[in-house]
Formats: sequence, C-alpha cells, structure tokens
Amino acid sequence: MNDLLLLYIHWNPNPELFNLFGIPIRYYGLLWAVGIFFAYLIVHKEFHDRKIEEKKFEPLFFYCFFGILVGARLGHCLLYDPAYFLHNIYHVWEIVLPIKFLPDMNSLNHQWGIFYPLLSLFKGHWAFTGYQGLASHGGTLGLIIAIILYCRKTKIHYMDILDMIAVATPVTACCIRLANLMNSEIIGNVTTVPWAFIFERVDMQPRHPGQLYEAIAYFILFLIMAYIYRHKSFKIRRGFYFGFCLTYIFVFRFFVEFVKADQENFEANMILNMGQLLSIPFVIIGVYFLFFYGRKKEK
Repeated sequence: MNDLLLLYIHWNPNPELFNLFGIPIRYYGLLWAVGIFFAYLIVHKEFHDRKIEEKKFEPLFFYCFFGILVGARLGHCLLYDPAYFLHNIYHVWEIVLPIKFLPDMNSLNHQWGIFYPLLSLFKGHWAFTGYQGLASHGGTLGLIIAIILYCRKTKIHYMDILDMIAVATPVTACCIRLANLMNSEIIGNVTTVPWAFIFERVDMQPRHPGQLYEAIAYFILFLIMAYIYRHKSFKIRRGFYFGFCLTYIFVFRFFVEFVKADQENFEANMILNMGQLLSIPFVIIGVYFLFFYGRKKEK
C-alpha cells in the first residue's frame, strides 16, 4: 500500500504565499485577483471592438467585482452553512468581514447589540482569514444582478454586457478553481486513478483532483469562446455567448459533482448534492439563451 501511495501526487502547498506587515497574502486571493485582471483586459478589448465609449467601461469593473464577491459570499454562507453563520452575532459579522472571531469571543452572548463584535475587534480576539467560502452559483447570480443594475444606469443593452462578460468568465473561473486547489479544498472522492492527489492537509487518501478537472474544463471553454469570438463573431446573435457559457459551465459542474466529496454534512443523504441542485436552473437559463432567445425577433 505504501508503494502504491508513492505513485500518487502528494499535495501539501502552503496556502500563504508571503506575509505583508502581518497580513497573510494567500494564493487564494492572488489567483482571484489574477482571474479578475484577465477578465478586465478581455472585456476592455470587447468594449473597444464594439466602439462603446471608454467612460462607460470603468464602472462595469466595480459593479462586477462587488456583485461576484457579495453573491458568492452570501451564496456560501446562507446555502451551504447557514447553521454556523446564523448561530450568533459574531458569526453573522464573519459573513461581511474577512476575519474569524476566536472561540472565546464566539461563545459569548453579549447584550450590547449587534455592533458589539465591531467593538471587540479592538481587543484583538480575531484572526484575518480572508473570505473563506465563496459559492460559484451565488457569484453568478450576484454578477447577473450587478450587470442589470449597471445597464439600467448606462442604457447599454443588458444582453450585450452579459455576452461580453461570458467570453471572459471562463478565465476567472479557471483561476478560482486553481485557488481552491492551492487551498486543498473542494476535494474529490477517494479513487485509484493514477493521477489522484493525496491532499495531506485533509487525509492520506488518494482522491480525484476535482478542482483541477474544473480548471481544465473552464480553460478549454475559454479557448472555444475565444475562437468563436475571433472567427465567427459576425454570425453570432445576441445571447449566444451568455447561454453557451452558462450551459457549458453548469452542465460540467453537475457531472463533476459525482466525483467530488460532499462539502457539508447535510449533503450525505441527498440524491443530488447542493451544487447539482443549484446548477439545474442555471442550465435551463443557459439553454434558453443559447437556443431560443431572440428567435422571434430574427423571424
């Protein structure tokens, strides 16, 4: 058995890249930033290709950034682990703040109101963790809502923006899954495939590298989207990129969940886990925009 374990990839990177003035800089946050940066460059080029005035581009970045962050954070906290985050007022503030209150603070039941945890920050009973726990389904929904708000303000057709964002989305999704890999989180089920990873921070069992499967799939999606954009864009109707992106990502997400370990205990007795159930409506929306949106107008 020990000889067999040597064939697998032993994975145990330090999630902290370096420390800056007492603040840990982690691969997770860095890869998020890299993914968003590349998306920024891609969408900026699309704005230029469509000859949309520059002053309308910059606000889009802030709408998308906060839409993704807020949606992904709320999606994780309220859908995957509400029992923890709604347990007491300290945990509620952990939804908003990139920190974790230490156990001696979490167990207290103060009568100072909901802002007492903020006062306790000055006592040092907390640790900076970053936002540990971001759900892709919530991030997608938050992004869509943010884009709708942006389009109401700028008067740009919402479908044009969704299509442009869709071309860039796979790059960011790829970087996020690589960030999960560096964190040794969202791991796969135990397996005997020769490319299995042993996530030593979790256990010594060989497992599917589910994060890597998704990262590769999303990078392939980007290559496909880039090819279509470069060579076939004059034939593409409104809504195609958005529909194709949603359908591809969440169909793949649905099936890859079969080789991934449950993220929360309550999923153990479910036929389909939470990730699969949340993927189904996004697939339906994607198929609609891919095959049906705008058909009547064309006719």
